[in-house]
Amino acid sequence: MKKAIHHITDKQLTLDDLQRIVFEDYLLELPVETTERIEECRRYLDEKIRHTAQPIYGINTGFGSLYNTHIPPDQLEKLQENLVKSHACGTGAVVPDEIVRLMLFLKVQSLSYGHSGVQLQTVQRLADYFNHQVYPVIYEMGSLGASGDLAPLAHLALTLIGQGEVHHAGRSWTGAEINQSFQWENLHFKAKEGLALLNGTQFMSAYAVWCTIHAHRLLKLANIISALSLDAFDGRIEPFLQQVQAIRPHPGQVKVASSILDLLSGSELIRQPKKHVQDPYSFRCVPQVHGASCDAINYITRTVLTEVNSVTDNPLIFPEDDLIVSGGNFHGQPLALALDHLSIALAELGSISERRTYQLISGARNLPNYLVAEPGINSGLMIPQYTAASLVSQNKQLCTPASVDSIVSSNGQEDHVSMGANAATKAYRVVNNLYSILAIELLSARQAIEFRRPLHTSPYLEEILHTLQEVIPFVKEDRVLHDDIHNVEVYIRNVKLHEQ
Repeated sequence: MKKAIHHITDKQLTLDDLQRIVFEDYLLELPVETTERIEECRRYLDEKIRHTAQPIYGINTGFGSLYNTHIPPDQLEKLQENLVKSHACGTGAVVPDEIVRLMLFLKVQSLSYGHSGVQLQTVQRLADYFNHQVYPVIYEMGSLGASGDLAPLAHLALTLIGQGEVHHAGRSWTGAEINQSFQWENLHFKAKEGLALLNGTQFMSAYAVWCTIHAHRLLKLANIISALSLDAFDGRIEPFLQQVQAIRPHPGQVKVASSILDLLSGSELIRQPKKHVQDPYSFRCVPQVHGASCDAINYITRTVLTEVNSVTDNPLIFPEDDLIVSGGNFHGQPLALALDHLSIALAELGSISERRTYQLISGARNLPNYLVAEPGINSGLMIPQYTAASLVSQNKQLCTPASVDSIVSSNGQEDHVSMGANAATKAYRVVNNLYSILAIELLSARQAIEFRRPLHTSPYLEEILHTLQEVIPFVKEDRVLHDDIHNVEVYIRNVKLHEQ
């Protein structure tokens, strides 16, 4: 089947665009108007270097606190190669290939606006990496989230000059091996190119895009699963009525309440008479808690989309204005704050989910202890709640904000940094933990609903239960529940969701 093509232009990217381009089987192409922008900027920079004796940061000077060191013309290319080598000092876990794929795309996009002064062949090589699924080996730790994501992006750039490592076709290759395999010549960086590749927020941005895409999915899942839990717990529908939301109309709260009403439309369980006057907060306050997270996710989405449609390297080149500016677009503070906020918003979805799980297994509302017919000889769903509690606790720890920290670097020249890269990798862990927490709630709600038969929940939720039966059978007696949790998590990561 012929692969779809995405043309790199200056058209504003949406979250749907990013999801489609990066996670589906797309190829990148640079149309003529884009290549002309890149080449015009490079021509302007070459002329500027040729005819000026003025210092231009990172082009004919050293870097960071070495900005006062003049670099002679015959050393300008060596300066850029040395920059990439010296900054490739990441440590820690290897960044997942799906994040590196995003980094490649975002770096191609940013360099293509024509304000970075790179060679066309450099941008094209990064697009070739994306198109051939060649993913440089990058490490989680090393970026301060200002001056760009220097260490991670240095590892991204290393293989362009035949060094470093990549993942391709299920194995690791050296930079020299992969270039030889595709008959690509090692690139020779011109003045400013190493700096353009290393300055930028593409490490933070890639994690932010991935986490934001999943945040929207997780919010939908949290609404669906909480609706099922509400029915399984024999909960009341009144807290979700439009009249309640109308007198406190936070947009997220209104949207979530409407979604729950829609999800439970046609349920026999929700319509049956109730013996209790009100439900615990974890059920009754779903619109308020999920809704607050919804509003946070929408703010974060706006911030992330602004970032990925921007130029974030340094110095910035404006050929039409005959201007080269050493600015601060590489500073990750907007992303750092947003990613810390995202971690908190998602952690709260997990925190309230675990409380619903606890209520379901607690023996309340005529449900058996631990949701098993013969508790005592069977522990039933006792311990999955422990696992959820452990994950929730870790998420709370991961919510300690990175953005409030700063450690001076480069002899005081870089005296305030965002720590946005740490915020990004923390958010990634929160997202993955939340999938597991919601899987445990769904496992519990699915088990509980069987004790409400012959009554049925809504047609949509019954459809979810029907497909879930193929993933996990009803727990009649104790078995290894790790497998059930894993299978439910795979299911919720991939199932097609009701539009909310």
